[in-house]
Amino acid sequence: MALMDFIKKQFIDVIQWTEEDDGTLAWRFPMAGMEIQNGGVLVVRESQLAVFVNEGKVADVFGPGTHTLTTQTLPVLTYLKNWDKLFESPFKSDVYFFSTRQQIDQKWGTPQPITIRDADFGAVRLRAFGNYAFRIADPKLFHTEISGTRENYTTADIDGQLRGLVLQNISNAVASSGIAFLDLAANQLSFAQALTRQLAPEFEKIGLKLEGMTVQNVSLPEELQKILDQKIGMGMVGNDMGKFMQYQTAQAIPKFAEGAGGGSGIAGDAMGLGAGVALGQVLAQNLAAGLQGKAAPAAAAVAAAAGVKPEDVMATLEKLGELKGKGILTQEEFDAKKAELLKKLV
Repeated sequence: MALMDFIKKQFIDVIQWTEEDDGTLAWRFPMAGMEIQNGGVLVVRESQLAVFVNEGKVADVFGPGTHTLTTQTLPVLTYLKNWDKLFESPFKSDVYFFSTRQQIDQKWGTPQPITIRDADFGAVRLRAFGNYAFRIADPKLFHTEISGTRENYTTADIDGQLRGLVLQNISNAVASSGIAFLDLAANQLSFAQALTRQLAPEFEKIGLKLEGMTVQNVSLPEELQKILDQKIGMGMVGNDMGKFMQYQTAQAIPKFAEGAGGGSGIAGDAMGLGAGVALGQVLAQNLAAGLQGKAAPAAAAVAAAAGVKPEDVMATLEKLGELKGKGILTQEEFDAKKAELLKKLV
């Protein structure tokens, strides 16, 4: 039994790898103190490739399947070793397995804002993040350029390098896309496609294939975000400037009414309710007339907006009188607001 145990320990009949964890890219079969028996079996599963390395040189690459190791299956290795016995005795070699399945949900992002050049806005600083997927396409190149003789090589080991490639090529991707910066920021799919086209050759240089990228978020400077919001608003009204200005006016009326009272407390609220709404109505009417080419010059429009209809003033005075009658407003407060309203009729 001791002799048989010794023989089994020294000679390898089956070489295979079953992946136990996610994220492993390359794994070296443990060969310390052991030799491969002539006629041994190499098992390469789907989504794997196996590489034989002898004396620091790649001898052969095996795809999925079951391979019997003989002089017919390893002619290059035979030549390198220059064996005169043609594998009649055991031989030594390093065997590396590579996972070729997609490594998904790999993160990328800009820790700090990066500067890119845009034809419309010049230098622009942005932040972005997303994810990507890749796989090993050329195990020989990946072995010689990246993983080397390490026993185990994972996605965590190459993560920093790939993140750096993404950041380094963002500016070039935006420049080569030919898409305006604001359009690119609003269309994350176009941004991702531009990044993929720019990065794919860089990944190929180290034996990897970039399967796809996603852009999950693009953060613009505040001033550019305002421009983008306006552009989206224009699109909502069919790029009609008249409708867009009416939309902007409608958004401004509540704020105008809020500040129209010029006071505080209930009196200020009453002023906002009456005079503020009236001013907003006048402003909207004048703006609509101006868009149709019927408005007076800008100075006349401002003067018209400053006045209010007599019936609106009377309605507001009645509301203020009710508040005074209930003891909520003093006589002095009522008189002050009354005088302020009457001035608007002048």
